[in-house]
Amino acid sequence: MTDAALSELSAHFDTTLYAVGGRPSIAPEKLVRALLLQALYSVRSERQLMEQLDYNLLFRWFVGLNMDDTIWDVTVFTKNRQRLMKGEVVERLLAVVEQAHAQQLLSEEHFTVDGTLIQAWASRRSFREKQDPPDRGTGARGRKLLRDTTHESATDREARLYRKSSSAAVVPSYLGHVLTENRNGLVVQALATPSSTTAERDAALRMINLHRQRRRPSGSMTLGADKSYQHESFLEQIRTRQVVPHVAEYAPNPKWTKTC
Repeated sequence: MTDAALSELSAHFDTTLYAVGGRPSIAPEKLVRALLLQALYSVRSERQLMEQLDYNLLFRWFVGLNMDDTIWDVTVFTKNRQRLMKGEVVERLLAVVEQAHAQQLLSEEHFTVDGTLIQAWASRRSFREKQDPPDRGTGARGRKLLRDTTHESATDREARLYRKSSSAAVVPSYLGHVLTENRNGLVVQALATPSSTTAERDAALRMINLHRQRRRPSGSMTLGADKSYQHESFLEQIRTRQVVPHVAEYAPNPKWTKTC
């Protein structure tokens, strides 16, 4: 599957990533193969990935290195990561959705959306007050919130202080969002956004729009979601997109019910 995807990416590499002149560079195909191994085997850093490539013959074979080839310096990934991201290489490489659609493994009727907390590489102590905070915040009625308007991290400015539930700790984080097809559990759309109370609902609408633009389904679809998506405006917006919501409702408080 990787060979087939990279063969289709060859023309894209030639026009966007390969330099016209200068010294011979490391082929982007090899960098992409190495990064794919890092993701599949949960290698924690590029430095450890280079150590694996140095002695793991299977890794060398998959990447395309001979047994006696010199391993690259770890700064190769530091210098080329942004180029790979700007070239949308990962999105073009992981064409699993297209392959599944070609083999009729995807349903166009039933989907599920969900979000998860992604902890940032930053500390709560790194948050400092902004020099020019905005006049209006993103909280209820424009109230300023600590996580995204008045303070920012000195090490990761896009990270925000957030907690997914009332019992969880507040941590610098992002939110990852997925739209999953229910028949085989394949992810058809994915997004990462700054953490906020409305990020999950906003990301769900974006992913639905992207999926409908690419697939152009003829009929309506159903969307399952947990109680964090239970908001009147969100339900109205997905209904206008011919999406039937299957959203969990808030369970009533037993003590409150008994008192009433």
